[in-house]
Amino acid sequence: MKPQQHQSAAKIYLYLAALFITSLVVSNLIFQKFFYWYPFEIEIFGSRLFELSVGILPYPLTFLITDLISEVYGKKAANRVVTSGIFASFFSMVILLIADYVPAMESSPLEDATFTKVFSLSPLAVLASMIAYLLAQFVDIRIYHFWKKLTQGKMLWLRNNFSTFASQFLDTFSVVFLLCLFGVLSWDLFIGLVLSGFIFKIIVAALDTPLLYLFVWMFRKKFDLKLGEEIKL
Repeated sequence: MKPQQHQSAAKIYLYLAALFITSLVVSNLIFQKFFYWYPFEIEIFGSRLFELSVGILPYPLTFLITDLISEVYGKKAANRVVTSGIFASFFSMVILLIADYVPAMESSPLEDATFTKVFSLSPLAVLASMIAYLLAQFVDIRIYHFWKKLTQGKMLWLRNNFSTFASQFLDTFSVVFLLCLFGVLSWDLFIGLVLSGFIFKIIVAALDTPLLYLFVWMFRKKFDLKLGEEIKL
């Protein structure tokens, strides 16, 4: 690869990492707002499906980005982004704790009570999300590269969906379990939130497969990559 191409590839990697970290941090900040995703009422095991936190909206993007980075830049590059996301999330948790502790002045547009109501649970959400996310993302990357090696770089749809389905279930189950354990959510919501979150995520994962094919094709064309070839940063 030419030096100019390598520099361009490194810049794109930085942008992808920025999108990944932003999506991850924001999902933990906005999680307390819930919405009903499906126009019809569906219940299973007594739990209403498709009641979701808005925090789930940017989260599937993180798995698309890690799969894209895994495919184009390799396993180590994907792991670096995951590690950076963990650091950014915990750093945001520290900032929230400090901000909540500092008393608001009388003329502040946002008083302490409102700020605490909106953000006080975010550190717990970050902690639960990061434990679940750490497990899920590394599982996603490992499964992805297992299938990539087994198929010799072919059948991109297989490794994209198999890795994402497994990791998304692990992530959804773990984060809802921990939030219930920490008292952030009620246990009677557990089954509904796990099933709703998982179904939503696998639908998005299936829909993003054409996007992954498109982006991988664009990278291979731009950087003259052969099937299975990776950019080393």
